Amino acid sequence: MDYPAASLSLQHVILPFFEQLNTTDGRDVAGALRDAFNMMEKKNTGAAQHFLSGVCQAENASIDVTKSVLSLAAQPCADYTINRPEKEFKVLCNRALHLKTILGRIPGEISDRTVFLQTIKDIAGAIRDVLEAINAVSKAHGQLPSMHKYKKALDYEKKVFVKVSKGFSDTLKKFFRDSRADDVFASATALCNQSNTLLQLFKVASQE
Repeated sequence: MDYPAASLSLQHVILPFFEQLNTTDGRDVAGALRDAFNMMEKKNTGAAQHFLSGVCQAENASIDVTKSVLSLAAQPCADYTINRPEKEFKVLCNRALHLKTILGRIPGEISDRTVFLQTIKDIAGAIRDVLEAINAVSKAHGQLPSMHKYKKALDYEKKVFVKVSKGFSDTLKKFFRDSRADDVFASATALCNQSNTLLQLFKVASQE
């Protein structure tokens, strides 16, 4: 399956920068860099974010990369957009976007305990809604030849989504003991990336 790596750092920061690169000799520098970073991220999940952190350190920039990237979670991206008219696909896209929107609010709300507790409840509800939407798509369209072809991959990524969601929940429990906000940002970013992995896979499976 050939589709871009699901990475907030790659899709919303690095690749847009590459698209600005132009040459006068006709070489597709942006395309070559895009392919290289995409391959790097697929082979080593989190590589793009580590790259950004390294650039910031080299430039002595006081930027919390994980926190900053998470705030971009709800930014639109064509790779995560499923262009199908059926209701079930539209609901899945909307619910995934809703989840990412709430996760993207974490950096601005984590310091207010009352607000953050409500945010946690909202995230839990949004995760359940996404899982419900995934099941609805599979039930309504699972017998399409293309969807059937990717069934094992879709089932696997759904299990990963559940695992990452549980990991996020465990990280939140630890946060209320040790106050390590960076761990929450990283776990929320992983949940966003896994949501996007599912969207990309559904997009590929529904287009073939």
